[in-house]
Amino acid sequence: MKNTIFLGLALCFSALALAQKDFQGMAVYESKTSTADFKSRFEGNKDMTPEMQKMIEERMKKMFEKTFVLQFDKQASIYKEEEKLDAPGQNGGGFRMMSSFMGGGGTYYKNVKDQMYTVDKEFMGKEFLVKDTLTHYKWQMTGETKQIGGYNCFKATCVIPASKTDFRNFRPKKKEETAAEPKKEEGTIEAKTEATAEKKQTRTNFMDDFDLPKDITITAWYTPEIPINQGPEGYWGLPGLILEVNDGKTIILCSKIVLNPKDKAEIKAPTNGKEVKQKEYDDIVLKKMEEFREMNGGPGGGRRMEMRFSR
Repeated sequence: MKNTIFLGLALCFSALALAQKDFQGMAVYESKTSTADFKSRFEGNKDMTPEMQKMIEERMKKMFEKTFVLQFDKQASIYKEEEKLDAPGQNGGGFRMMSSFMGGGGTYYKNVKDQMYTVDKEFMGKEFLVKDTLTHYKWQMTGETKQIGGYNCFKATCVIPASKTDFRNFRPKKKEETAAEPKKEEGTIEAKTEATAEKKQTRTNFMDDFDLPKDITITAWYTPEIPINQGPEGYWGLPGLILEVNDGKTIILCSKIVLNPKDKAEIKAPTNGKEVKQKEYDDIVLKKMEEFREMNGGPGGGRRMEMRFSR
C-alpha cells in the first residue's frame, strides 16, 4: 500500500514537471562492456611483456568503459559521450579504429515524435551523417520490478538482430572437441611446416576467434516516474525513461538524473558529414573491416595496419 502511494505521488510530481512548457532533463549513463573474452586472448603470450599487457589493459578499459550524457525534452534527445582529454599516445594506432566500433563518438539525436534519428560519425578520417527511422523494439513486459537510484523501475525485454558493425556484439567461439589426429614425428619437415602454420594462424587471425550471433536479447529497466519515451543510445519505446540496458555483455546504467536543470541544453540534430542511411554506413564499415582482415593476413600485415591508423 505504501509503495502504491509513493509511486502515485512520484508520478504526480513528474507530471507537474512535464507540464512545464520548456521541460528538459539530463541523465548520466555509465557503459561497461565485459573484457574477459579479450583478455583471455592475450594471456599466456610469451612475446608480451608485463608492461605491454598493462598498456593494452588500460586502453581496453578506456574503450570498454565510458560515460555518456542524455539530454532530453518531451519529444527529442541527444546522447553523447562525456569528453575526456587523452594522454599523449593513449589513443593511437589500431586502438583508435577499434574504439570507433564500441558505441562511442558523435552525437546521437532521437526524435520520438517524428520517429527519426541522426548521428554523426567519424570513420577512417571521414565524417558521416547517418539519418534513418528509429528501430521499433517489440518490448515484452515481464512485471518484474526493482529500484535504480531511488526510482521504481519495471523490466522489459526484446530480441533484436545483432549489428555487424558494433564490436560489442561479437562473442568468443566455443571450443569444439575434435578427434585427436596422430602427431607428426618431431623434427620432420611435416611437423615443422605444421608448427609454422599454427603459429602464423595464431598471430594473424585474432578475429577468427569470435562469432557474431544472429540475435541478441535486450533487457531494459524503465521508470514510469519519468514518463519520457527515451533511453540511452538508440533505445526508446517504453512508457518511461530507460535507466538500464543489458545485452548480456554490455551494461548501460544511469548514475544521475536532473529534471529541469538550471542550464538548458540545445537539443537538435547534428548536421556535419556526408548524409547516408544506416545500411549505407554499415556497408562502408564492413567493407573496410574486410580490408583490414586481408591486410593482416600476411607477414607484416599488423604493422601496415598500425601505420595506416596512426596517420
